[in-house]
Amino acid sequence: MTRLPANEARVAVLSGDGVGPEVTHEAVRALRAAATRAGLGLTLEHGLLGGAAIEETGVPLPDDTLALCEASDALLVGAVGGPRWDGLPADRNPGPGGLLRLRRDLDLFANLRPASTLVPEASPLRVPTVDILLVREAVGGLYFSPERGRRRDGSTEIGWDTMSYTAEQVRRIAVVAFELAAAREGRLASVDKANVLESSRLWRDVVDEVASDFPQVTLDHLYVDNCAMQLVLRPQDFDVIVTENLFGDVLSDELAGLVGSLGLLPSGSLRSDRFGLYEPVHGSAPDIAGTGAVNPAAAILSAAMMLRHSLGHDSAAADIERAVASVLRRGTRTPDLAGAGPAVSTSSFGDAVVAEIERHPAAEAS
Repeated sequence: MTRLPANEARVAVLSGDGVGPEVTHEAVRALRAAATRAGLGLTLEHGLLGGAAIEETGVPLPDDTLALCEASDALLVGAVGGPRWDGLPADRNPGPGGLLRLRRDLDLFANLRPASTLVPEASPLRVPTVDILLVREAVGGLYFSPERGRRRDGSTEIGWDTMSYTAEQVRRIAVVAFELAAAREGRLASVDKANVLESSRLWRDVVDEVASDFPQVTLDHLYVDNCAMQLVLRPQDFDVIVTENLFGDVLSDELAGLVGSLGLLPSGSLRSDRFGLYEPVHGSAPDIAGTGAVNPAAAILSAAMMLRHSLGHDSAAADIERAVASVLRRGTRTPDLAGAGPAVSTSSFGDAVVAEIERHPAAEAS
């Protein structure tokens, strides 16, 4: 791809379906505001992904979109999918054939999902503060099953998938998780089901091998069912969690419940060269699409993750994160967090975040 100057970046924006365009619009506004203050020039180019791509081109991941992504420094993505396309076969479905294929084709194996308490009263926990980073392996396991299918045996219909991992797939996600844990509080929980699954036994063996290179990090192994329980009982004891694809998908929704809303969880899927795809954890929520009720905080915070992990602008990322936290503390909240109090629209929340970014001195570069 054509290289841009060091103080410029090319970002592909794939807004997706349902509420995707609404939250992505607010994320782009916050991204532009923070980048301007940091002296970072942005070139934003839009592409089609998911159901929107199917309607326009007949496929969920058009070749033009893939080429756009490959020519970019990072991707900002909205949610994809909806009932209109649920019955399509996997290769033409917005999820497996669109978003998951994009992760696989670009080898975005390290999915980071931070969960932090921003609205303490929205959490169901007695312990109000959660600060956990979930590291999910994102291109292996059941979602990319090498053997799957359905067949009929007489009157019985059978469906099957296989969970498969190579040692190298486990090793590279473990290294990412250990490095992140070393930069935080030095605690890593590796989650598997090694008492039952052969793939989890391999997972545990490889994680133990990698641990020898990180003596400063305390490693604990937990079965996924026990981890789910312990997250409710003692979330303050967790720092970084690393796990495989399916377990990570499930546990990240539990983390969203612990902090009060799926609308608060951003994510980034990275490969080894800092290139990444950034998206809110929540889905396309077609039932509220177009109503102005969706919470854009997760999408906005995903833009902050992009600035930090792919574009190398920690200070601009911090500006966005502080703005979101400040707006929420003041009580400016969308319906998912407002409770019995007044709720603001998606765009009004975005207005407040942009105004907060522009109001305060920029964070010092790190």
